[in-house]
Amino acid sequence: MTPVTIRAGNRSTRWALWQGRAVRHVYRCPMRWADLDQLGHVNNVVYVDYLQEARLDFMRTVAPERDTAGADGLVVVSHEITYRAPMPLRSRPVEVEVHVTDLRAASFTIVAELHHVGDDLPGGRVHYASARTRLTPYVLSEGRPRRMTAEERSALEPYVEPREAPPAAPVVPPARGEGVFHYPVQVRFSDVDVYGHVNNVKHVEYFQEARIKLFSELARGSGGAYPGVVVAQCDVEYKVPMMLRAEPYDCWSRITRLGTRSMTVEAEVTDGEGQDATVLARSRVVLVFFDTATQRSAEPDQRTRAVLEALLPA
Repeated sequence: MTPVTIRAGNRSTRWALWQGRAVRHVYRCPMRWADLDQLGHVNNVVYVDYLQEARLDFMRTVAPERDTAGADGLVVVSHEITYRAPMPLRSRPVEVEVHVTDLRAASFTIVAELHHVGDDLPGGRVHYASARTRLTPYVLSEGRPRRMTAEERSALEPYVEPREAPPAAPVVPPARGEGVFHYPVQVRFSDVDVYGHVNNVKHVEYFQEARIKLFSELARGSGGAYPGVVVAQCDVEYKVPMMLRAEPYDCWSRITRLGTRSMTVEAEVTDGEGQDATVLARSRVVLVFFDTATQRSAEPDQRTRAVLEALLPA
């Protein structure tokens, strides 16, 4: 027996026809030309936007009586995103298939797979990314998480599958001092969601902007161009909501690992420059050096490697 998918507009739910198999929800997210980066691929931040659209559609399905755009009271605790392949712009929507794991008293995790499906694709499917997003119910009026209700657990239980992999290790904050780059994060009015917080997707964008600034300063200091890279893994932990304000927040980034063809950048956003400033979010991003001519991973040249090695923690 094989699964059957029932579609309605951009959404569908896939029911397995054998006993004991969980339900999977599929959202078909339209793509936009503006989703592309300078390499002609969908930007890594936009993947997180697709995930958010699928998550909202999923919650509308399991709780149709609620206004999930703003009244669900769910906040994102963390993201773990593994990028499998560059995503090109296609006329067809990208499919986001989701299920639930780690259903706990006060949180649950949504697991998502992003892919395109079609007879013209190798094997009929191209898999672009896998993601795990942990969420918690939230009392907006009191600014605190809460336990899940019996009704909420019951709505999610048909979609629960066992965990496929252990969660990522906690993100370690970059030590301040030599080799740490500062980037002022200016929140825009359009960055704020219906909860009055900076949207979780925007945090990933802020960390990206900080990395670009880091590489620009490296190139300026070394007299060369900064290396071409693509994102292979992005883990984000959300600590305290960011709010709209006139003064910028502070993002601190550091290169913490340098491999043969990849490196890791860890960063955190704070509400000040002092060591005792409140941490709002942290990220750990694995970047693969990328040759735009061959569209493959590549080793950085010796000059670039020497510059990067000098910035590694002692």
